[in-house]
Amino acid sequence: MKPQNNLKSLDQFVEEQYGKKGTSKRDKLEKGYETFKLGFLIQQARLEKGMTQEELAEKCGTNKGYISKIENNIKEVRISTLQKIVELGLGGHLELSIKL
Repeated sequence: MKPQNNLKSLDQFVEEQYGKKGTSKRDKLEKGYETFKLGFLIQQARLEKGMTQEELAEKCGTNKGYISKIENNIKEVRISTLQKIVELGLGGHLELSIKL
């Protein structure tokens, strides 16, 4: 079997399809990814704690539908609400960073 020379890395594919970092199309993709990642992280932490969405919502003073929307990337979450979810609901500590 002969090797395929047309294989691309994920970075190469993304750059080809969405442009270089800093372009509007690429920024939109990366913002969507960050939103997806946040919802996924909350869901994974909740599952690790053995909690339902309803239990998490009750602990942090919101409702199951709101938690579901965050986990499924339908709703953006405020930092103050995220802090409540992480600290009050999950018993964790929220850390943020800024990369330049």
